[in-house]
Amino acid sequence: MRKIILAAAIAGSALSLAACSESTEDAAGAAVEGAANDVEANAEAAGESVSGAVNDAGAEISGAVDAAGEATDEAGDRVEADVQDESVEEASRD
Repeated sequence: MRKIILAAAIAGSALSLAACSESTEDAAGAAVEGAANDVEANAEAAGESVSGAVNDAGAEISGAVDAAGEATDEAGDRVEADVQDESVEEASRD
């Protein structure tokens, strides 16, 4: 009789461990899925941030190039005015 009770207790313990193991596996799977979703969301946010920074940098570079072009044109007009002995306005119209 003791052997039957002992076998039943062992079988019950084994079933409860198996049930705990399944729930533990499910919880671990949910945690991994949640972590993967967090990583994906963070990667998307980082990508959007980098994209915005690149666009801002491009606009700044474009503005700097435009300003440099205008400064070069003005310097060329001043040189031409000096060489041809005319006003800067006359040189810029040429």
